[in-house]
Amino acid sequence: MEHTSDLVYEGKMIHENTYQYRASKFTEIEVDGVKIDFYDPFGKVIHETKKSDRLEVAHQWQVKFYIWRLEQRGIEGVTGKLDYPTMRHTEIVKLTNEDREKIVSVENEIEIITKAEECPLKEKKSKCKNCSYFDFCWSGEE
Repeated sequence: MEHTSDLVYEGKMIHENTYQYRASKFTEIEVDGVKIDFYDPFGKVIHETKKSDRLEVAHQWQVKFYIWRLEQRGIEGVTGKLDYPTMRHTEIVKLTNEDREKIVSVENEIEIITKAEECPLKEKKSKCKNCSYFDFCWSGEE
């Protein structure tokens, strides 16, 4: 659904135009269906660019999940950087053992949901209106 989202397109433009030097220095990679904006294989650093003008815990968890995915592929010692060009701010992200346990727990919860006979009830949240999947979840709803 993200390939048709104007918000995702806007983020992609910021990503491509703000850090143009990175395209020649680092590479975008895809691991198990996860696309990482830029990865520095020498420094083992994931760079994720956000168009947001505020720091969000979800952004940190996204990068932590990417780090965890790379660890699952045998790449150790990876860290992350969240870049907020509109705020001119960079945040370092590290994955702790507690974070790893949380990710495994959440993956188990997702597995239970995907194998269930019925979908869970929808919960309308304020972030729904800006989500790329809004039409998927809320089509035909009042």
